[in-house]
Amino acid sequence: MELNTEPNIADPDGFYQELIDSQRDMTEEQAELMNAKLILILANQIGDRATLQRAIRAAGGKL
Repeated sequence: MELNTEPNIADPDGFYQELIDSQRDMTEEQAELMNAKLILILANQIGDRATLQRAIRAAGGKL
């Protein structure tokens, strides 16, 4: 599966606002834990190991 790095989220500003709002009353540590959990939930949704490896490389600037 090819990694899609093009904008693909309906209402990206709304999504970003929802993410920020969900962490508004959290400590920095709680927000980091939530982000880590979110990453794992989304990685599980993707499921394909090769796609996840490409995403890790892309996020680390190695793509």
